[in-house]
This record gives sequence, C-alpha cells and structure tokens, in this order.
Amino acid sequence: MTKFGVIVFPGSNCDRDIAYVTRDLLGQPTRMVWHQETDIDDLDVVVIPGGFSYGDYLRCGAIARFSPVMQQVVEHAQKGKLVLGICNGFQVLTEAGLLPGILTKNRDLHFICDRIPLKIERTNLSWTQAYNTAEMITLPIAHGEGQFYADKATLSEIEDNGQVVFRYEGENPNGSLNNIAGICNRQGNVLGMMPHPERASDAMLGGSDGLRLFQGLLEKVAVLS
Repeated sequence: MTKFGVIVFPGSNCDRDIAYVTRDLLGQPTRMVWHQETDIDDLDVVVIPGGFSYGDYLRCGAIARFSPVMQQVVEHAQKGKLVLGICNGFQVLTEAGLLPGILTKNRDLHFICDRIPLKIERTNLSWTQAYNTAEMITLPIAHGEGQFYADKATLSEIEDNGQVVFRYEGENPNGSLNNIAGICNRQGNVLGMMPHPERASDAMLGGSDGLRLFQGLLEKVAVLS
C-alpha cells in the first residue's frame, strides 16, 4: 500500500478530489494533512492540491509557502520522496523553491476553464511510466495564473535537463513559455503541473487520462518496496 497525504490550506478546494482518486478509486490509505501539521514522516506521497490557498493574496502560493507543513514537504522531497503539486500546488512548489520558474497571470488576463490536449514529454518518471512517449492526452485546466515563466538561462536549464514533463499541444491556453504545462525537479521526484489529473480520473466525469498518472505511480512504488 502507498500512503498519500493531501495538504489542506485555508482556501484549498481540490483536496477532496485528490482523496477520491487515491482512497476511493485506487484503494490507497489517504490522510488529509492540515497546513499547521509538522509530522508527515508516515507518508509516501505528498500532494498539494489546487484551489486558492490563503485566498491567493500577494501571489498565488506565496503565503502557503510559509505554512508550518511546507518545511516538512521540503524535507520529504530532499529525501527523494514523491511530491505532486497540481495547479495552485504547482504555484506553491515554485514559491517554495522546489521547482524552478514562476506561474503568472494568463496571457489574456482571463480565468480559463477548459479541457486541453497535452503531450507527454517523459515516460521514465514514477509519475508518467503508465503513458507512452509523445502520447497525447486530455486533461482539464482551471486557472487564472497559469502562465509558466522563467528567465532565459533557467528555461534553457529546464529544457537541457529534460525537466519538461507535459506540454500544451495546439493552441497555448495561457501563454506559458515553450508550451510548458508541467515540470519536474532534476531528480524527478517532484512534479508540478497546471492541468488537473484528478478531474480526469473517473470515466463518469468524461475521461480517465489522468488516472494513469496515479496508477503508474503505484506500480513504481510497489517495485521499490
């Protein structure tokens, strides 16, 4: 069994969606972790969900980065354990320095809610081993500040190190540089992505392309165990 922990900040609104996938669809032990907790040693995978942590005041994720639990998340990642940040969670990971770059306002300054085609760039990660190289999948997006930006040197490093995991295919919805929709750290254990795989994990909701991200992860953890 793989134990998941879903971080809950004031303003998180996709935390229960993650738990539905990990606990109810996949049958894995799942714990909701309040942002003030300081002990997450029991967890195998930490998920920072989407939403509006602390109302997105200052910048998205800027206040959440200072929550007591985030120091534990940083240490969890430094041990090589798995961390996933989705949408607002991606923003929190960049604010915490676990991933490079920033997420800024969408190109057209509008909140976007849609289903978007994505291209899988890497399949040699724990997160993506259930996908095929260059496979096209469809995942929902819902964000107002999802434009990925990094300075030229950082962007080159991200590309050269193969840290891009997902790219928007076709029309770029938010102006992200190089059509980047999701990246990992150099070690590959920390993944941040703007699209919502948890919202595409139950076929009853119109698609299950996102479920394979979690299923592949379970297979990888089982092998390591």
